[in-house]
Amino acid sequence: MSGTATLRATAGAGVPDTPACRHDTRHEYLLEGHGPLAQTGVLLIHGLTGTPNEMRLLAKGLHRAGFTVLAVQLAGHCGTQDDLIATRWQDWVASVRRGADRLVRHTGQPIVVCGLSMGALLALALAIERPAQVAGVVALSTTFRYDGWSMPAYTRLAFLLPLFRALGIGRRSVFMEAPPYGIKDEALRERVVAQMHSGDSAAAGLPGNPWWSVIELRALSAHVRRNLDAVRAPCLVMHARHDDIAAAGNAQDIVRGVRHAPVELVLLDDSYHMITIDRDRRTVLARTVAFAEAVAKRRAEGTAP
Repeated sequence: MSGTATLRATAGAGVPDTPACRHDTRHEYLLEGHGPLAQTGVLLIHGLTGTPNEMRLLAKGLHRAGFTVLAVQLAGHCGTQDDLIATRWQDWVASVRRGADRLVRHTGQPIVVCGLSMGALLALALAIERPAQVAGVVALSTTFRYDGWSMPAYTRLAFLLPLFRALGIGRRSVFMEAPPYGIKDEALRERVVAQMHSGDSAAAGLPGNPWWSVIELRALSAHVRRNLDAVRAPCLVMHARHDDIAAAGNAQDIVRGVRHAPVELVLLDDSYHMITIDRDRRTVLARTVAFAEAVAKRRAEGTAP
């Protein structure tokens, strides 16, 4: 495509491309756009232990609006706990790079990157590393820290986990998710929890966060927070005011850290962490569509940053 040759990684804040695993893509999907927005691609990134399925409603809504959408599958996900703990945060970044390159080849234009929870960190990581490839960032329920109101006290000791791994302790240990599981809507919560415990990790993800994977999330978080000042793409940040997994202060970190691009913060009042499927999902979709339309309009008018 015409724009692909100019979309290259920048030096400085890049992440080494050293994947430790094979990238499984069986559960990711590409939805062809239509109409004037077809050349605007939106890359959707799920969270830690999650699946592309958690982005399905957002993907369908964006596609109905005309956008070309790719929901990426992160390395080590949609499989077993062993599959996940065999990966490092650099592998997840490599998955996002691969998805971005595929989408850019398809549209020939810079893309909007939209991530949920850890996926928001990965969206920001791509914007930091590849400013020419990312035209906009949507950060949903950003999780720099597990500090929401439902998190058990022992998660505050996560800073000890690298020591445990160095000593060979905790390879099989997990932080089990607990009610309300990121979902305020009780009927929806019941269905999702049943899927989580069904043994089909491709449907609703794993029921807990392995200790060693949390170590990787914390390393990714540190990398992104150090480099937020390198983000040059406009950002839409949406977060539940009463997020049970990651407090709203995580969203404020983006507002404070991104200094060279506009940041719009939207706080939601009727959801918990999983805002793409919870009670505010229509608001999340509408604001994301409007943001992506604005990105496409600026590009068409030649005023994109």
